[in-house]
Amino acid sequence: MDKNPKQILDNNLVQILNEFSSKNPNIILCSEPFMKSQFLNELIDSVDLHVIFLDFDLLYTGYVVSEMLEKNTRVEIYHPKKDNLEEIFSEIAKKVSVKKYLVILDSFNGLYNLFTEIESGIFVNTIIMLLASIASQKNSIIVVSAMARKMKNGGWVLSPGGRHIINSTNSGIYYVNSEGKSLILKSLNYDGSLKIFRIDLM
Repeated sequence: MDKNPKQILDNNLVQILNEFSSKNPNIILCSEPFMKSQFLNELIDSVDLHVIFLDFDLLYTGYVVSEMLEKNTRVEIYHPKKDNLEEIFSEIAKKVSVKKYLVILDSFNGLYNLFTEIESGIFVNTIIMLLASIASQKNSIIVVSAMARKMKNGGWVLSPGGRHIINSTNSGIYYVNSEGKSLILKSLNYDGSLKIFRIDLM
């Protein structure tokens, strides 16, 4: 394995989308809230698909309302709560079973916060993997964001909270940070592959 891969310039996110299309769900880790939303916005603007955006932590909605990020007309934003989550997921499952979408769950942290410690782990992983399975019928792309930090042993956990990140051979795991005016997306996939994509922001 190449220990020091070259950065792949991908301003239109064509190669990133190809990468995401081969795995589901794709998990985007980040340590800075606006950077996370900025990357998701770049992803939304790069696709011709309709986008379903589940905003659990309301950050993306806040950035759009304050005009820090431009609202894309192809985006349907949902604000799930514990009492309407089942209804929303059922509606989305029906949509992605008949048409290709980009589905964004933002974020793992907010989704976990809807539930108690005991009920959240299995339930959250189950609904995400079920949604990814249904989405595969029409090749929809599932992206789940998370605020996370790296542990001393090299693993990643949600921050705050310390929950371990979902681990599946079907998932793509990536970390977003910045270099100057560029976003850097680095793969953390468990299959040993390592790719680094650079997106130069305007």
